[in-house]
Amino acid sequence: MTRSALRICPFCEATCGLTLEIDDEAARVTAARGDRDDVFSAGFICPKGASFGELDGDPDRLTGPLVRRDGELVEVSWDEAFEAAARGLSAVVAESGGESVAVYFGNPNAHTIAGSLYVPLIVRGLGTHQVYSASTLDQMPKHVSLGFMFGSPVAFTVPDLDRTDYLVVIGANPLVSNGSLATAADFGGKLKALRKRGGRLVVIDPARTRTAAMADRHLAPRPGTDAALLFAVVHTLFDEGLVDLGDVAEHVAGVDDVRALATDFAPEVVAARCGVSAEDIRILAREIAAAPTAAVYGRMGTSTVEFGTVGSWLVDVINVLTGNLDRPGGAMFAQSPVGPAARPPKPGKGFRTGRWHSRVSGHPEALSELPAAALPEEIDTEGDGQVKAVITIAGNPVLSAPDGDRLSRALEGVGFMLSIDPYLNETTRHADVILPPPPPSRSAHFDVALSNLSVRNNARYSLPVLPLDAGRPDEPEILARIALILYGLGPFTDPALVDEQVIAATLTKETADPDSPVAGRAVDELTAMLPQERGYERRLDMMLRLGPYGDAFGAKPDGLTLNRLKDAPHGIDFGPLRPRLTEVLRTPSGKVELAPEPIVADVARLRASLDRDADDFVLIGRRHLRSNNSWMHNVPALAGGTNRCTLQIHPDDASALGVTDRARIKGPGGELEAPVELTGDIRRGVVSLPHGWGHDRAGTRQTVAEGQPGVNVNQLNDGSSLDPLSGTAVLNGIPVQISPVSTI
Repeated sequence: MTRSALRICPFCEATCGLTLEIDDEAARVTAARGDRDDVFSAGFICPKGASFGELDGDPDRLTGPLVRRDGELVEVSWDEAFEAAARGLSAVVAESGGESVAVYFGNPNAHTIAGSLYVPLIVRGLGTHQVYSASTLDQMPKHVSLGFMFGSPVAFTVPDLDRTDYLVVIGANPLVSNGSLATAADFGGKLKALRKRGGRLVVIDPARTRTAAMADRHLAPRPGTDAALLFAVVHTLFDEGLVDLGDVAEHVAGVDDVRALATDFAPEVVAARCGVSAEDIRILAREIAAAPTAAVYGRMGTSTVEFGTVGSWLVDVINVLTGNLDRPGGAMFAQSPVGPAARPPKPGKGFRTGRWHSRVSGHPEALSELPAAALPEEIDTEGDGQVKAVITIAGNPVLSAPDGDRLSRALEGVGFMLSIDPYLNETTRHADVILPPPPPSRSAHFDVALSNLSVRNNARYSLPVLPLDAGRPDEPEILARIALILYGLGPFTDPALVDEQVIAATLTKETADPDSPVAGRAVDELTAMLPQERGYERRLDMMLRLGPYGDAFGAKPDGLTLNRLKDAPHGIDFGPLRPRLTEVLRTPSGKVELAPEPIVADVARLRASLDRDADDFVLIGRRHLRSNNSWMHNVPALAGGTNRCTLQIHPDDASALGVTDRARIKGPGGELEAPVELTGDIRRGVVSLPHGWGHDRAGTRQTVAEGQPGVNVNQLNDGSSLDPLSGTAVLNGIPVQISPVSTI
């Protein structure tokens, strides 16, 4: 017998609503389609969501914990596994301290309740500065630029897609990624609607991607030159008298400083370096300024490059200078239902980096993290502070970070390794204990992190659609028990204690804040109002009640609670984004700092790069609609077709090099061979390999992925090139040498 159940898709940032078909007798998901009544996605679905059942029921997914015995990983009971985790962690902490334990968490944590609510507690329990994540392989430059400008590294500016008249997409391919740092179901449909209402789309990308093919204009700069191109746009805005800050003018400081910085970046100066004509750059600036509303949106191509923070900053500088910050149709701030309720505007503490530095190379911390590229040397370099244990949570840095071979060797020799992960993959094969969370169908879902990036305000919650197997803990319980170990309470203490401690601390702080919606009330009274449910649901209910739409624990009877959200299975729509700049500003000045000193100082490095000779070939990555980094290559429905690990190269370049079926690619960190895909959709001098492949290492258990392993593009990268402000690895615009592979 089958039934239908609703579920939010957890496989990318689009967060689409799904209708799943459930076979209760077999306890599995048999089909998935879009939920037409979902308030956010309205029935949209992509191949990843349609494959929910296959991914959820992947036979290679671990169903029980593994512990290393006599060199081999063997399946054990959950009690044995937690005991092994406690022994391993406790021994390292007792001998070397919690600061000797490194924690790495991957991007799937942004798609789970557990990843958002419990990972910070594990880090805090260790007291370690050895914290790493996929952020320094992805979006950290945006966090840093936002932090310096607005005083908050999570004050994300998102394009108001439904109302803009002119959208500039730089270094992003949302028709394939489904959007990133801009949570938008059916991004492609929104772009079609933009053009249907008479708006214009400009895409800036060295490849003619699916998004670029849809654009009114496509500019194809050399990879890594986005910041110079954007600065030339800023120069033109000042040079031609096009600057008009609009309603935010009184809240912005540093305009004259930016004007001075832009002097050296005239379009005529940067054109040769960027490979885009000065006139095209000036036209772009004029059109952004002239549009009734406009938004500039940048992603990986502006982030994972040499000047990632400067480029990310310039995206918002242009939005500010053209009066498009915090207004409908421009770049706006989402209002998460679990964000803070509105407080009176006041100056904040601001944001800074470099509060500590990595032990070996002295990299500054950013957002309490060190560069992921630095993890291998922190493990394999002896001395005080050496990493002695590693915890990975839903991450595969051997494939995701530069020089995975060195990291793999380092993990092989680390004293103890614990992984919370559903797969035996290229990273977790080194673990001493693996604790696999249950499949998504057995997990509740709420987008704690991604609701802060939504292009339309909403709230949605999914209950598990299938029960947990008897005796199997869910992911919140797994992470809570690890936290209990680190707090010295042991893995078999009631995991609810973790949540109750967080609830008590949060409500104590809120009731003492005169601007809180629950100021002056008794903590016991508020705690008693929370539902008698699992700990994460109690915490989520508390967050919703304290949030901008919340019931303030009964003070606003029509406000939001978790029970009200459960009663709205298709979600609750809170309407389009609204201006709220003064609510998010947390700089000491209380203004947008348009020219933050650390970024101003880095502009000299960008200026010097303008005279640099262009490399013969540079490498960029690419995404596919059927993939999300390394963790979806084991799903048959998502494998094959055009989802292949090939080197894309322009036919004229291939001909000049004598490259035919296969090519050798040599980079700063090593060399690879890959099959060649000729395409005129990439500019000359640029080649592309997709990210997340290289499933050819022994000791893994991913049958489909191992059958078509591809090559690990990050093995071309030695990890020495980082954006200095954010510690983000330079993954795009890497100089490479291309040569044919002899068939003799």
